[in-house]
Amino acid sequence: MSDIDFPDDLVQLERSAWEAAQRGELTAVQAGEVQAAITAFAEASGLDRYTVEMALKRLVRHPEPGA
Repeated sequence: MSDIDFPDDLVQLERSAWEAAQRGELTAVQAGEVQAAITAFAEASGLDRYTVEMALKRLVRHPEPGA
């Protein structure tokens, strides 16, 4: 689904935030941590932060069947 090879810790961070949001428990601190991690990964990878964020959200929120 994504051509970006996300590290497991970034995927888990986004997954935890998404699950917290689903329960209505996402905090500003948790959301900020996710954004900081996305920004750091994008900068280190030489990718656009918005592209990274959208691909990560798609990966977490709409996983491929059997993934």
